[in-house]
Amino acid sequence: MSLSLDKAFGVLPSAVLIKARRAELLASNLANVDTPNYKARDFHFTEVLAEVEGMTNRLKLTRTQPNHLTNEIDKSKALKPELLYRIPAQPSLDGNTVDPQLERAAFAENTVHYQSTLEFLDRRVASLRKALSKE
Repeated sequence: MSLSLDKAFGVLPSAVLIKARRAELLASNLANVDTPNYKARDFHFTEVLAEVEGMTNRLKLTRTQPNHLTNEIDKSKALKPELLYRIPAQPSLDGNTVDPQLERAAFAENTVHYQSTLEFLDRRVASLRKALSKE
């Protein structure tokens, strides 16, 4: 019986990468709270994760020639999601669209989700180690 780490870990490695990227983006928004004309950016985590993981469910194409197209998984999409602009509830006079309270709340929520995803991944690794040990 073969062991596939992609199947064993499931969606968790992609989720960690996407949550880390979102943390960087939210931190950038918070860092530019006083920058004139700065536009707050974000992306939909669930859509990006579904897109990245949806690629793994596709059938793999067999290439008979080196110049044939491939549908191999590109996990780098997790690090380069389509960024969206936030629409401010109350626009500022200097054109900045960062709402500090909203950004802090989103950052805190993302941090909790990131930590829980790491905990789930750690438990999955621990269960694999236990399954592979002699005991």
